Amino acid sequence: MSTLLLITTAPTSIHAWHAFELAKALLEKKQQVRVFFYQDGVMVANELLWVPDDQRNLAKEWAQLAIRLPVCVSAALARGITDRENAARHQLHSDNLAQGFELVGLGELADAVQSADRLVRF
Repeated sequence: MSTLLLITTAPTSIHAWHAFELAKALLEKKQQVRVFFYQDGVMVANELLWVPDDQRNLAKEWAQLAIRLPVCVSAALARGITDRENAARHQLHSDNLAQGFELVGLGELADAVQSADRLVRF
């Protein structure tokens, strides 16, 4: 069974952590998991998001799962998150997409929805 986790909540929300923990648990059970970061969920991919030393860093936790981490490019740009390519295209001074994440179009979400057995939104 394949599961798509649609993450729309900010990384400061407990729901963002629930999404991560569910992905981790499904992967440990050898189940197929895909994720897509959309709306405020894209903020997890902001490399400049500061996390205190006594707290876990959600972006780094996701990157350690070694799965594809697609982020909606439009939602990311609207929230000040960009990769090098889009920074150059839109004349932005720098990029700040966290390591392990990639900016993609909504077509990726449509494909993921079509191929998933179930969709869970956080």
